Amino acid sequence: MSLKSRLAQTPIVLAPGIYDPLTAALATDAGAETLYLSGAALAYTRLGRPDIGLVTMSEVAETITLIRDRVATPLIVDADNGYGNALNMQRTVRLFERAGANALQIEDQSYPKRCGHLAEKRLVSPSEMAGKVRAAVDARQSPDTLIIARTDAIAVEGFNAAIDRAALYAEAGADVLFVEAPGSAEELGKVVAALGKRLPLMANMVEGGKTPILSTAELQAIGFSLVIFPGGIVRAIARTAQAFYATLVRDGTSAAFRNQMFDFGSLNEVIGTGEMLALGKSYEGEGQ
Repeated sequence: MSLKSRLAQTPIVLAPGIYDPLTAALATDAGAETLYLSGAALAYTRLGRPDIGLVTMSEVAETITLIRDRVATPLIVDADNGYGNALNMQRTVRLFERAGANALQIEDQSYPKRCGHLAEKRLVSPSEMAGKVRAAVDARQSPDTLIIARTDAIAVEGFNAAIDRAALYAEAGADVLFVEAPGSAEELGKVVAALGKRLPLMANMVEGGKTPILSTAELQAIGFSLVIFPGGIVRAIARTAQAFYATLVRDGTSAAFRNQMFDFGSLNEVIGTGEMLALGKSYEGEGQ
């Protein structure tokens, strides 16, 4: 089933955030039916820097390719603002779709762009973003490749302007709407009331962000079709890594931390070392 078809059904689609093939495989093994390649998570892990537009189109495309070589799970990709104007947007769509993206999330921020839960964001005009949405739709090869249109206008122009922008992006051909950073459960409900009859709606759950964390059941009850938890995995891993390194430096050994780790054999089971070695052996000696 395509992601497009799945969004028309219940229950709500949960897309955990990932940033590489290992997290993609772990999320898939846990039962995730859709994954979200987070630009913020890439910035945190690949660059060790904040989500302020430093990650490049080519870095994201390479990551999509690596993930797709590991898992076949439907993949939503954070494509930022398309890395430029409408023509850049079209190139981004073509490249990411060929690499294996099933949906691209695009936003109406200008440069320098920022994480949706940071302050001092800047926006392009509504008409410019509508043109970029049309360009993205025109560039995709498959109608099953979704264009998710995000607006960051709540923090810049106010709630009503954000709704107006999202409605305009729907008219431009977006498949899913994403109003970023509502400040309360009440505002989440207002997003659905204003836009829910137009297109499927996406919610973003950021631990410590501007939007209250709600469960999938709560978001489904409000009327959302898709929810992402984009950077949670990095926050979890960073906290664990910080504690591990502190323990190792303090003790000169990892012994105190071992009950919180995979050992060598267990990790090899998770990543499929035995199966890979067996596959390699199955090709040995062919043609002799």
